[in-house]
Amino acid sequence: MANDIYDKYYARVIFDTALKDGELNKWLAQLRKISDVVKDESVTRLLVDASAAYAEKEKVLKGRLGEIDPLAIKLIFMLAEKRKLGVIEEIADEYQRLLDSYHGIEGAEVVEVTTAIPLEEKDRLDLAQRLTDIVKKPIVLKDKVDKEMIGGIIIKIGDKLIDGSIRGKLAELKKELD
Repeated sequence: MANDIYDKYYARVIFDTALKDGELNKWLAQLRKISDVVKDESVTRLLVDASAAYAEKEKVLKGRLGEIDPLAIKLIFMLAEKRKLGVIEEIADEYQRLLDSYHGIEGAEVVEVTTAIPLEEKDRLDLAQRLTDIVKKPIVLKDKVDKEMIGGIIIKIGDKLIDGSIRGKLAELKKELD
């Protein structure tokens, strides 16, 4: 519950800032990238390590995130200092909800997409458009990276699962051969 309030508060602050600056989509992309990067335990350990130099942490972040807003870097350091890096995904989800509400997209379908590598922003947008066309209503794309996957994609829409992963295809082939 406490984290829920924390997530909503930070998502609202970020949303209000992005709205004022006219950078709503930019911040959504940044939050998703940050969420993916802090899932790497080695990065998280470095960020929460008080003995590690700020410059070293910043260099690693910029190397992993590419071009990113300085406020996003400050957000990461603040969350790391409070040992709250784990809530960044929830902040991103809440930000997405605020953005959807702002655009009048209520009741959107949440679609979970799992891939072996992070999706590029263009690919995310293309996939979201295709899935919107399929389900015939707005969607919220929640992408995850599973480094255990060989390749392909797994899509979960409500209670439906579309397994386009290589592992899934190999399992189907094995069933056919047995």
